[in-house]
Amino acid sequence: MFSYQSIPAYHNALLNGAITCVSSIQYFLHRINDSRHLNAFVEIFGEEALAKAAQLDNLRSSGKPLGSLHGVVIGIKDVLCYKDHKVSASSAILKGFTATYNSTVIEKLLSEEAIIIGSLNCDEFAMGSSNENSVYGNVLNALDTTRVAGGSSGGSAVAVQAGLCMISLGSDTGGSVRQPADFCGVIGLKPTYGRISRYGLIAYASSFDQVGIFGSNIPDIALVLETISGADEFDSTASNTLPEKFDKDNLPEKKMKIAYFKDALNHPGLDAEMKSSISLYIQHLKDLGYEVTGVDFDYLDYIVPAYYILTTAEASSNLSRFDGVKYGNRSSIEVADLTEFYMQNRSEGFGKEAKRRIMLGTFVLSTGYYDAYFTQAQRVRRQLVANTDLIFKDFDAIILPTVPSPAFKFGEKSNDPIEMYLADIYTVYANLVGLPAISIPLFTHSNGMPFGLQVMTNRFSELPLLNLSYQLLQQ
Repeated sequence: MFSYQSIPAYHNALLNGAITCVSSIQYFLHRINDSRHLNAFVEIFGEEALAKAAQLDNLRSSGKPLGSLHGVVIGIKDVLCYKDHKVSASSAILKGFTATYNSTVIEKLLSEEAIIIGSLNCDEFAMGSSNENSVYGNVLNALDTTRVAGGSSGGSAVAVQAGLCMISLGSDTGGSVRQPADFCGVIGLKPTYGRISRYGLIAYASSFDQVGIFGSNIPDIALVLETISGADEFDSTASNTLPEKFDKDNLPEKKMKIAYFKDALNHPGLDAEMKSSISLYIQHLKDLGYEVTGVDFDYLDYIVPAYYILTTAEASSNLSRFDGVKYGNRSSIEVADLTEFYMQNRSEGFGKEAKRRIMLGTFVLSTGYYDAYFTQAQRVRRQLVANTDLIFKDFDAIILPTVPSPAFKFGEKSNDPIEMYLADIYTVYANLVGLPAISIPLFTHSNGMPFGLQVMTNRFSELPLLNLSYQLLQQ
């Protein structure tokens, strides 16, 4: 019986002849079929995946060197362009649209012989914290199907949680990898802004968006990060530097200096049981010899407003391209003029949350409000960057809760957008300042749901982040 543990163990089994790529794809397709009620997948590339697996099995028998992700079964969020495959950002306005090129991350996965098994459900245009905003319906949490999987990359989190693929890719604009990873009890990494090319990622907010990785162990995530990172002539924001290689057998002996925000741990919105667990864990780390210090952070109440002002402003611009003229939804209703034509197409195509954010963004960019909102939010962002640089002069890492509460029930927050937005209080900080951040599953709530710890390091310091996260998971 096939049982996935890690990429190195999988490769060893392939080389020893214990399994084949074809048999592993058959296994995952069977699991996906049995888990359709979770609604994690938008589309399954079954026949194509089996054909690719057969090619890889033949390649392996030829004795040629294997790609770093040879035969690794990966699911991709429905915001990544995969040539000749549908991509819709889980929105009616792009339903049925077929990508005409590969995103850079897809090119890199395929060049290292990964197998892409399907596209994964998400909140429309990556706008949401619960995966209740998809045209394809809700993604269910496999641990409790009455609860949300988190968003916006809910399908990507559940695909790893339920064992429907080995690795999945999502996108993280304000926590859309880390929050669903927390809710589903898996690992979710958001790299430094610019670490991975955004070419071929359908944009929500371009100065915040970053491709992220879900997995069940740190070495797997590190290997995928090393594979898909690097410069890209199609993305001027992509860094030329590659992440240093992670080696779990050669971790630094010196323990890191860790900071936590006292205001975050004492925030009234944080679940009392989660606060207690994290506080006890901080003491546990001190007992193990880590230097863990609480620091003052006076900006906690400003980060969510600043984040939503800036991201909705960018979204109103990015989503203006979806008008039904060149691609996307075109209404069948006859209209009198061009303005009404645009209005009809966009009114039919966009869902409630996307419309809300487009309107908010249009408002904050409008004459008379630009300086009061957008300019002020940019000042907050610059101040956060400056403050963060000061913190990392004295500390190697920051730890925070990932979320203020465990996975909530469907409908619990969807009627109150403000409460839903405030649920992002601990994750949007990393996107505002461009830090790498990860959510690692460490705890279980009394309601039976998992919750994790969020760890951040300085920009382009993914190796220390992965080293520390691996060590914390072993403690």
